[in-house]
Amino acid sequence: MTTPPVCNYEGSDYQQSFWEQGGRAYEDQAEAIALKRMLPKSGKLMLELGAGAGRNTPRYAGFERIVVLDYSTTQLAQAQERLGASDKYIYVAADVYRLPFKDGLFDAATMIRVLHHMADAPKALAQIKAALQPGAVFILEFANKLNLKAILRYWFGRQAWSPFTLEPVEFVKLNFDFHPRAIRLWLGGLGFSIEKTLTVSHFRLGMLKRLLPAKFLAALDGLFQPTGALFQFTPSVFVKAVLPGNAKADIPLQVIGLFKCPDCGHGSLLQKEDHLACASCGAQWSARNGIHDFRERMK
Repeated sequence: MTTPPVCNYEGSDYQQSFWEQGGRAYEDQAEAIALKRMLPKSGKLMLELGAGAGRNTPRYAGFERIVVLDYSTTQLAQAQERLGASDKYIYVAADVYRLPFKDGLFDAATMIRVLHHMADAPKALAQIKAALQPGAVFILEFANKLNLKAILRYWFGRQAWSPFTLEPVEFVKLNFDFHPRAIRLWLGGLGFSIEKTLTVSHFRLGMLKRLLPAKFLAALDGLFQPTGALFQFTPSVFVKAVLPGNAKADIPLQVIGLFKCPDCGHGSLLQKEDHLACASCGAQWSARNGIHDFRERMK
């Protein structure tokens, strides 16, 4: 099955170079404020899409279990180092366009700083929706095409593409900005209702970050985030979307009960020593070092 291209962080030191040494403490703390405002206080099973090295995972502590998903196994290994090996965390390497989960499992999902790598965002969102229970909460962050800097650049002739049109813009290979209205249309078409919109990173300017402490800037950002209900001109936007219906309680107790075969869709996988095997098509998927790898079949 052909799927869109994937941005692969295999072997990357993204957590260290971008977050820890890249002067992004303000953005990290501002995102923490937004997540706290949107997250349910508790839940059973969370799906964290594009978890990377687990930067945000501790912020989901109210959930009984968390599936920590990323395409990169090296990122997941870093997440294991950070979070530890416990029954609370299930580490999964998989393609968002072909998720290996049975339908209707999760009562919450987050996708932070990931959608901007999606060449086919509606396809990715449809996969996520299928994995969620009725009543589930989905917190999505996206890179905003309609940000103030892009508007000014367009008005002064320093940028060819219009920030006002609905189609995504690929400003660097596999890096996309999205119009807020397009996101709302896609989510609405999948049956989500949007409960809250927050604008984040109002002060993402190098000069401000050099002059003012990150904690102060993040607190100031938090004061402005609720204006997202009225207009969205920041580089980052958070959306809290909810599916209709009431959550169910029958989440599988065993990890293997979460999975389906991403090749044929069959929901019965067999646990072997170092892999999972599909009882229908015979595909084998690696399960080594605490990571379930569904990117490419072993055979």
